[in-house]
Amino acid sequence: MNHAPDPSPPFHIVRIDALAQIADFLQAARQAMLGDRVATSAPQADLRDFAAVYASPGGCMLAARDSSAAVVGSIAYRPYDGRFAHLDVPSADTVEVVRLFIAPAWRRRGLAGELFAHLKQHALQQGVQRMYLHTHPFLPGALGFWQQQGFVVLHQDADPLWQTIHMQMASLSPQG
Repeated sequence: MNHAPDPSPPFHIVRIDALAQIADFLQAARQAMLGDRVATSAPQADLRDFAAVYASPGGCMLAARDSSAAVVGSIAYRPYDGRFAHLDVPSADTVEVVRLFIAPAWRRRGLAGELFAHLKQHALQQGVQRMYLHTHPFLPGALGFWQQQGFVVLHQDADPLWQTIHMQMASLSPQG
């Protein structure tokens, strides 16, 4: 019995080289995710210096685009700068995974996992040894998603507003 090949996914993943390609999506996603917890109108430092952070060999930003070329998801990493002094996460050969946003209509369709798989592959090719990230309990499904990807919890901050959950994936491997 001959089966037709599976159709291509309704999205494609591309590397982003300039903030203009994704700025509106990132702004809207950050506002939707964080609401009034932070001021979301001004661009953050990493986005103001997009070329040095994400278009350089030490960083990477990916976007998923639908069939009309609209951005429906994003993920990135940047060099980890040791900004959380209370953690034992080395800066050398470590990147921080950031900016995973999925448009609401595209959630629960495997897109986040696909984006992360592409990002991890890029990190492996760049010699990254460890990935760090943080998330928050008020983001539905985030902790479980990252644990499914192979991240382990290092620490949860006790502050009442954020309760930041710090996670890492050490010893990257193509399968793990």
